[in-house]
Parts: sequence; C-alpha cells; structure tokens
Amino acid sequence: MRILLTTTSYQDTPGRHHDLLEQSGHEVVTDRGPLSEQHMLELVQADGGVDGILHGDDHITRRVIEAALPRLKALSKYGIGLDSVDVEAATDLNVPVLFTPGVNHTTVAEHAFGLLIMLAKNLLRSCNEVKQGQWNRVTGTELSGKTLGILGLGRIGKEMTTRGRAFGMQTIAFDLYWDEAFAARHGVFRAATADEVVEKADVLSLHMNLTEENVQFINRQRIDRMRDGAVIVNCARGGLVHEQDVAEACRRGKLLGCAAEVLEHEPMQAPHVFQEIENVIITPHIASRTFESVERQAVMSTENLLRVLRGDPPLAIANTV
Repeated sequence: MRILLTTTSYQDTPGRHHDLLEQSGHEVVTDRGPLSEQHMLELVQADGGVDGILHGDDHITRRVIEAALPRLKALSKYGIGLDSVDVEAATDLNVPVLFTPGVNHTTVAEHAFGLLIMLAKNLLRSCNEVKQGQWNRVTGTELSGKTLGILGLGRIGKEMTTRGRAFGMQTIAFDLYWDEAFAARHGVFRAATADEVVEKADVLSLHMNLTEENVQFINRQRIDRMRDGAVIVNCARGGLVHEQDVAEACRRGKLLGCAAEVLEHEPMQAPHVFQEIENVIITPHIASRTFESVERQAVMSTENLLRVLRGDPPLAIANTV
C-alpha cells in the first residue's frame, strides 16, 4: 500500500515511529506541510493515489477527500486539532479520521507556562538587550496571587491549572464538559460562562477547539471587559483571537501583553500586525515539538493508520464510519 506523509515534526525528529513505518513495508511518499488544498489535490491524485494520509495541519477538504477516493482508506492526524480537516465530509464519504489524544498535553502546558513567564518577567526583551550590550533593568510582574483563567479545562487546561497552582495562582475556568472531581481537588472555581473567565482573569489562557461559533472569540469587545494589565496566552488555535484587536490592546497598554504560539495563518506572512509590538511574544507552533511528545504523537498516528490499513480498529477515531 501507499502512504502520504506530510508532517514535518514527524519527519525531522528521530524516534521509534520511523522504524514502525519502515517495517510496515508500505511505500511512503513525503512532502512538507502544512499544505494547501491545491497541493493536496495534486498529491492524492499523482501516480495512482494513496491508501492513507499521515498528516499535520494540511488543508484536507471535501474536494481532497473525494479526489483521493476510492483508494483512500484513512486519514491519520499527527496531533489532536482537526479544524483543518473536513470531518463531516470524511464521515459522509466513509473515511475514518484518526487522531492522537492524550500525547502532548504535558509539553504544550510547559510551553504555555514558559511563554507566560517570559512575558511577565520581560525575559525575551532583557535577554536580547543584554546580548546587544545594554543593561536595562526593567520591572516585571509577579504571578503569585494572580487569577489564572482557563478557557477549555481539558487535558492541557488541567496541566496549566496544576502549574499555576504551583506558582500560587488562583484558577477560574469554563468548560462545556466540567470535571468536578478535578476542580474540587485543585481548587478551581467554575465560571458560569466563558465571558466570566474573560472578565475575572489576570492571565487568560486559551485551550479551546476552534469552531465556527468561537472564531475570533477574543476581540475588542471582550478585551475591553478584561482587567487592565491582563495577559493573553494562546497555545490553542490562532483563529480564536482577532489579531488586530489584540495588537491594538497590547500597543495601547490595555493588555500587559500576549504570548502565543499559533497564528490565524501559518507560517506568519510579513508584514504582520504582531511583528513590531514588543509585548507580543510568538513562537512558530512548536509547543508540542519536544523529542518525547513528537515520538508519542508519531507512534500513535502511525499505529492508528497501520491498524486501519490491515483491517484492525484504530487506537483513536474522531468520527463514526
């Protein structure tokens, strides 16, 4: 059988996943994503097509899935977020959509909290200035005693909660699927709405899926209701924030800053509104890119696909087919 592999983290990081794929005996065709719909259309139709796609955030639309049929047997996402995959179309066309829950929550939370510390303590600016021969002793902000607001108390949101608690922060959260046992154990206050979290948080950390209902959820109207000097941390999806509104709020001092590792359109296309704003920190979608996490995600995504190709049930499937 023939497999299309597009995720760069998978390809660039050593680990057991490479052995699994090689030992499968399947032909592997590679490209480097994230790829556009047009590029994916070309790949799935070339040389007779593919039996499986092991992908990252490539644009897998209804057109791509239809073009890959009847040969395509499964889509295997390296990761969790499926906003770049037309899951409804895949379900209509009887194509399994596989994914890898439970493999990257620790490393993403570490990254998110690291970004928060960088911003609160002015670490990026200070490190850069010292290397440039400057000795400007800027004043930072203490995290202890502050309120950490979590939107999306899933695996990553929970990991952020435990780290915030270790720093002496109080947590308020909102989630549609509330884990009362976890909240009670870690002293998490349950907000009645997402907007209540927005209004009460000193640090607002986003851990929601991106849906049609929450696109640009963080906009000027909500920012105006946030506490003065609040911080936004976004390690979820870039489309959750209105980038121009966040940039303006950081520039005028309404927000202490924004620390993110995702953008609405990736990679960043210059000129970008965030580029010249000192209190906006951006990393290139690498929160889950540690040796440990990459191997866990890659092994699971590979096993998912290989299981389906040989007629066995996958480890995790996102749709019903």
